[in-house]
Amino acid sequence: MKRDEISILPMNTFQDIPTPNADAGKITALLKESGRVSGYKLSDGRVLSKEEAVRLAREGGISGVGIASRKGSEYLKSLPDESENNNLGNLPSVTQ
Repeated sequence: MKRDEISILPMNTFQDIPTPNADAGKITALLKESGRVSGYKLSDGRVLSKEEAVRLAREGGISGVGIASRKGSEYLKSLPDESENNNLGNLPSVTQ
């Protein structure tokens, strides 16, 4: 497998990669319930459920994420780049 083919592989896991608006927010923390992500906290302080965040991302309101699906449930996933620091899994968690 060629190097450029390897870099494309993570992008294949996304169902949709919306184009963010110029004023799109960023996810700053994960909201967790019983250890599972149930929502996201945005840079403007809003806390959204997974469903609300997916809808907002689809409208271009959240940058740096794509939409993936597992077992019929949509969720946000970090877009692959050269930095590990901005991966959703590395963000702080807030419990409900």
